[in-house]
Amino acid sequence: MNLYFSCSLTGGRADERMYGIIVEHLLAAGHEVPTAPLASPDIMSEERVIDPRVVYQRDIDWIISCDALIAEVSTPSHGVGYEIAYALGIDKPTLCCHRHGVTVSKMITGNTSPGLVVRSYEDENRALIIVDDFLSEL
Repeated sequence: MNLYFSCSLTGGRADERMYGIIVEHLLAAGHEVPTAPLASPDIMSEERVIDPRVVYQRDIDWIISCDALIAEVSTPSHGVGYEIAYALGIDKPTLCCHRHGVTVSKMITGNTSPGLVVRSYEDENRALIIVDDFLSEL
């Protein structure tokens, strides 16, 4: 499957380790993840020099071409929220996962869109189970 992985960049990188765990899991399972570099610790230096219009169009094109979107939403991010809304607007199945106990926007937790799944995880193993369960339902 072609999967768009969404995670916070400029909103903060506190969950960067989990981003890498999820992306590596998806790649190891044979999925295409065009956004895989976003989980890298080095991404911020690369993203700083790219024109915002290029980033916008690149990311929209990736969302349009993906089979589903998986977002780690523990760290609030305007961009991640936008990507989630865009994906849902074009009927892409969307998983929002987050660390148990963090406050997640009510725009996500209160959203009743049919393609949206919101789940919390206690540890990395549970996060990967949530991802696998979501993908098995597609």
